[in-house]
Amino acid sequence: MANWQDRQELLLGKEACQRLAAARVAVIGLGGVGGACAEGLARAGIGTLLLVDHDTVDITNLNRQLLATRQTVGKGKAEAARERVLSINPDCKAVSLPVFYGEDTAEQVFAFRPDYVVDCIDTVTAKLHLAAQCRERGIPLLMALGTGNRLDPSAFRIGTIEDTAKTGAGCGLARVMRRELKKRGITGQKVLYSLEPAAKTVVEGGGRYAPGSLSVCPPAAGFLMASQVLREIGGF
Repeated sequence: MANWQDRQELLLGKEACQRLAAARVAVIGLGGVGGACAEGLARAGIGTLLLVDHDTVDITNLNRQLLATRQTVGKGKAEAARERVLSINPDCKAVSLPVFYGEDTAEQVFAFRPDYVVDCIDTVTAKLHLAAQCRERGIPLLMALGTGNRLDPSAFRIGTIEDTAKTGAGCGLARVMRRELKKRGITGQKVLYSLEPAAKTVVEGGGRYAPGSLSVCPPAAGFLMASQVLREIGGF
């Protein structure tokens, strides 16, 4: 039987694939962006994955989240991600951690001893805590900014938080993170952001604007993040 990674080895070589297999990556937040990122890492042969999310798969996730199927609705996202990873690569040491990342749960994440952390969290306070902890511990971190209300998957970029001041298309999350990271002395934080301004969405009955999403955008952002992590770890 052929090695399932034959096509990747043809492109990257065995040494790069071995570096990926030896790596430990934590993906925190397993929605549209994080779920796709985790899958991209699994398919590339990352050897150990920590999959962190306290939420469950909801029927409204079906339009954009790779983890969401009719069979997984109602299941915890962390466990759904672990099962999906193992269905792709049964040799991966996939660990599910169904918690909300924060000050009280951070040690559970860092006890995993990650070589790299991917932040796909929605909450500003959690993102700031994670960024500070990774900077203090010398662990590379890639942070997702806003991907909702976007229509163009080709507009996503990887850069620094400072880059978003010029090309972040007025992303509200980017603006908050620039200000708060600067207050904490964190500069040069690597982020995923969009060049596309966020679209306005239809007003809900209660008068609130609901964040909208298109099937192709959050997964595209997640795969771009996975690509960045793979290239840094694999050295290609």
